[in-house]
Amino acid sequence: MKLFYTGPVVNAEMLVMMLEKHNIAATQAFVDPAAPDEGDLNRPAQVFVSEAVYDRAYQLFYAERGDEL
Repeated sequence: MKLFYTGPVVNAEMLVMMLEKHNIAATQAFVDPAAPDEGDLNRPAQVFVSEAVYDRAYQLFYAERGDEL
């Protein structure tokens, strides 16, 4: 698995769902798993995808779109 994103858990959860809609399996983990889970939506989290689909995921979410207005 390769690190794809690090940021607030609220964004990480949405990213995982969006990746799954594109048939890309992703996993999420907290940056500090020992920290108490107090429902903080800004708690740092990481999203991982397999190396085999990393380039495809990157193109979907990070590449500049030339076809946008």
